[in-house]
Amino acid sequence: MNSEYYESIDKMEKAKVSREYIVGWASGYLQNPMREEQRVTEAYEAGYNDGAEKNSDNYKNWIEK
Repeated sequence: MNSEYYESIDKMEKAKVSREYIVGWASGYLQNPMREEQRVTEAYEAGYNDGAEKNSDNYKNWIEK
């Protein structure tokens, strides 16, 4: 595992990003299969797509208030 993965997760957790987004991002980054349709949330899907593209810039849209 490279440091980009760990640094991105750490940065998101410290920014209090939605847990669903982080789980989705990690799954996409690691190329895991997406969750079953009934368990996919908007945050998870956005994170999954960003993770699959190795994009860690969009997490700011999912910071919980």
